[in-house]
Amino acid sequence: MENIYALLFIVFVVIVFIYAGKKFNRNNVWKKPVKPFPVSWRKTLFENVVFYNNLNHEEKHQFEFKIHEFLINCRITGVETDVDEKDRVLVAASAIIPIFAFPNWQYFNLNEVLLYPGLFNQKFNTDGEKRSIAGMVGTGYMEGKMILSKRALHHGFRNETDKKNTAIHEFVHLIDKADGNIDGIPALLLEKQYTIPWIDLIQKKIEEIYDGESDINPYGATNKTEFFAVISEYFFERPKLLKQKHPKIYTLLEEIFDQKMARKLKRTSNREINRNDPCPCESGKKYKKCCEKT
Repeated sequence: MENIYALLFIVFVVIVFIYAGKKFNRNNVWKKPVKPFPVSWRKTLFENVVFYNNLNHEEKHQFEFKIHEFLINCRITGVETDVDEKDRVLVAASAIIPIFAFPNWQYFNLNEVLLYPGLFNQKFNTDGEKRSIAGMVGTGYMEGKMILSKRALHHGFRNETDKKNTAIHEFVHLIDKADGNIDGIPALLLEKQYTIPWIDLIQKKIEEIYDGESDINPYGATNKTEFFAVISEYFFERPKLLKQKHPKIYTLLEEIFDQKMARKLKRTSNREINRNDPCPCESGKKYKKCCEKT
């Protein structure tokens, strides 16, 4: 009789796991875009995202698809501030830039981005003392959420030379977290043979920061986790300078993100599109006779 009860218990456990697995998979299948990419979103990318403007025609369409996919699967919610189309597109661009070389990547560990007007503190307050945080990946009861300063989000794309982009920084934390640990070692992207050289190089670069012999943001010396996020900002903002000053770490970041940023980032500034400019959709027509008309 005991054997029968034991067998029934095992069967019950198996059924529960199968059901839970099916439920998990069903809840984690991202919806795909079915409508055309909005013209106004393309204009926002053209005027604000240097990364997008350095892509070829096919890559731009791939980038737009991933932007669209992200925005129909992840909510962007304003807290004490309004959220407009530009805010939403810039958040999505921050998410897609680091994983652009991985077309099947989906942020299953994120369902909502909360936009705050400015800096906040550890208690998520936007007024009072100790407001020094511009971005945070949620844990505990905030699991699945990210908090971003709206001001920092826009500054990250407006200032293209300071080696800083808060939103990219936080999405790199999510990429790091995808393997189950936020430890500065993105196991899903970093091949095993590079893990030890990566850890050794991080420690060396952190020591250089402490010794005042580095141009890397000092915040990167906090720990390996923050170093990975900080150096990733540098990689996507000033890749040629990073390659020049830190060639070994640049090479390893190329391996991690599978992007040759120093070669890709030729155009380094954005500008507002005028009516007589070539249309950013690359139709060959002027903007006023193409997407603006649409």
